[in-house]
Amino acid sequence: MLSLRGILRLSLIVPATLVGIPLQALAVRLDSRVARLIPLVYHRFICRVLGIRIKVAGRPPNGREAALILANHISWLDIPVISTLMPLSFIAKAEVNSWPVIGLLARLQRTVFIDRTRRKATAAANVEVAHRLRRGDAMVLFAEGTTGDGLRILPFRSALVGAARDAVTDAEAPASEIVLRPLAITYVGRHGLPLGRNERPAIAWHGDMELAPHLAAVVSGAPFDVRITWGEPIAFNGGTDRKAATKAAEDVVRAAARAARASGP
Repeated sequence: MLSLRGILRLSLIVPATLVGIPLQALAVRLDSRVARLIPLVYHRFICRVLGIRIKVAGRPPNGREAALILANHISWLDIPVISTLMPLSFIAKAEVNSWPVIGLLARLQRTVFIDRTRRKATAAANVEVAHRLRRGDAMVLFAEGTTGDGLRILPFRSALVGAARDAVTDAEAPASEIVLRPLAITYVGRHGLPLGRNERPAIAWHGDMELAPHLAAVVSGAPFDVRITWGEPIAFNGGTDRKAATKAAEDVVRAAARAARASGP
């Protein structure tokens, strides 16, 4: 059930979305550089309307390096929060493509969809991600493969990190400076107060939870305080052990999340 606060917020978000969709669709069709900037502006607007307070630590990608960003995943809210940082796109499970509205927005942000139940689909996604990395795009992979419960980080999966190897070993157009960039997203407070252990699951959207009630609760509720922590680049070349590199990124994200929770809002 939407509160008055939620209704007021949606009265700003919905018109902005309706205006932004055709503009972004045109930019994507024309393959314009503007297609990278419109989502950045849009998500910053969304977070401002929702009152989301974001603090960033660490050094972000410099915009010149081909970066495969490995992040933890807690909620649908991660998408607008991470999208405020820089122009980037996501790697998402194939089901997202069919979701009403969200699927459209994901396509307009040039998301690469992957059917994890089909090995050939994973390989095809690796080729697409590698192509995007060679173009210099920053791609975000929620490396747990699903959303967590807000209390723990699940083991990172290494299969799609193979896209980085495809990018650096392509004989026709090898990429340079391929790096894995660990990224920790941690919800640490609400309305300026520390978020206790019992409250952390309130932001999480996982399992069989319905999206609409969760979205309504977030839109109607008090704003969250979020800590974003960039880990140092992990060099990746044709000889890099994919599983070891993925585990190294996971360890960095775990440590950063613990530090963020300890420091509070």
